[in-house]
Amino acid sequence: MPIADTDLWQLSVAEAGGLIASRDISPVALTKACLGRIAAVDAQIHSYIHVATEAALDAARVAEKEVAAGELRGPLHGIPYGVKDNYDVAGMPATGASRVRLDNVPTQDAALVTRLRQAGAVLMGKLATWEYGTGNGGEYFDLPFPPARNPWDVSRFTGGSSTGAGTSVAAGTALFALGSDTTGSVRLPAAATGTVGLIATAGVLDRDGILSNCYSLDKPGTFTWTVEDARLVFGALRSGDGLPPPTQQGLAEMRIAYIDDPGPGLPAPDAPLAAAFAAAVQVLRDAGAIVTPIALPVSAADCFAVSRLIGPPESAAIHEKELRERPGDLGFALRDKLLAGSLVSAVDYIAAQRRRRQIALQMEAMMAQFDALVTFGPLHVAPRLGVEPEMTAYTVETMLTPFNLSDQPVIAQCIGYSPGGLPLAWQVVGRRHAEATILHVAAAYEAATEWRSRRPVLEAA
Repeated sequence: MPIADTDLWQLSVAEAGGLIASRDISPVALTKACLGRIAAVDAQIHSYIHVATEAALDAARVAEKEVAAGELRGPLHGIPYGVKDNYDVAGMPATGASRVRLDNVPTQDAALVTRLRQAGAVLMGKLATWEYGTGNGGEYFDLPFPPARNPWDVSRFTGGSSTGAGTSVAAGTALFALGSDTTGSVRLPAAATGTVGLIATAGVLDRDGILSNCYSLDKPGTFTWTVEDARLVFGALRSGDGLPPPTQQGLAEMRIAYIDDPGPGLPAPDAPLAAAFAAAVQVLRDAGAIVTPIALPVSAADCFAVSRLIGPPESAAIHEKELRERPGDLGFALRDKLLAGSLVSAVDYIAAQRRRRQIALQMEAMMAQFDALVTFGPLHVAPRLGVEPEMTAYTVETMLTPFNLSDQPVIAQCIGYSPGGLPLAWQVVGRRHAEATILHVAAAYEAATEWRSRRPVLEAA
């Protein structure tokens, strides 16, 4: 049965791209459907800071003419997307959700935005984020824009800091989105919103034109609804040879490690998450993978401690001028982090960077024995928004930072839902530059489960 124009926002990137290529739907109709979805639900979820309605429609009309003339640019031609508001877009506000940057309008696009323009994708606008894409783990309702809310339950946290990116893809206000990740800022919101969050090996995706948070750990990342969509978007963005190979379904004889014990210094995962993880590992076994339990060579808690001696001082160095001259204009979360970072000594920072290198070598040796690894991301179900202890626990008590320090590619992926209907997630981790492998594993898991058939239910305004 043909899908109604008003419901086109429910399509995956792959589905919409195929229908545009066959001329069964138009880029303009698809863009209007996403704009209609924004009008209907964004007052509840606040996924956008800035909606570029006319620019999006203009880009969609251009795409429609090109497709009609047989000039299809690829699988993203005519596909609506959004970018986290720490990306530069020429002529569009780039506030970083901060009072300090409300008047900032770049004259050039970020490198990844340029790539998407070349691919013919349609930019819908700028997505909500924590201030400057960073913070101390909480939301304090003191920024010039309201925090994004979780479309599965608008009283719930979306993680951080790519809040609007995860929310937009889950709710259908964009078909895909770009975010950034320093110690979990793609994978946390992807886990909270049930989307697919991908970060690649450092250097594979260009950081030019993205507001820096931490020079040595920052990475761009993508949000999509399906793993195949992640492959298509990653292929358009990467600085290499275009699309990675198509994902296949089989896992026969693949060597996949799993870590189901968070280790010392972290709590046990919430019971629904632990049960979902065990069931997901069994899916890999049933698909023919050789599945082996292992432990991290360095505990995730120790990795987080190392990251706290790298990220905050680098952020303080990047934003020292704003902290000195306009501290009252900064939100509490950012100001708290910058002040803490200012107190880290050079001796401790250098020691942490040396320790990071040691951890990376240990992780590389561990991964040499396996094709991929699966483990928890956050250890908790998405908490209540505004309840600081719960939000901080969701942000801090995770298995995320080991893979930032080791610079391995990672996919965050939905593995089920809690009894209350909130998404649960794991991480699929690969060797450096093995993005195609983790896409393969994640696609096989997705094909064997029914989680992509669910969408959040939001009442139209």
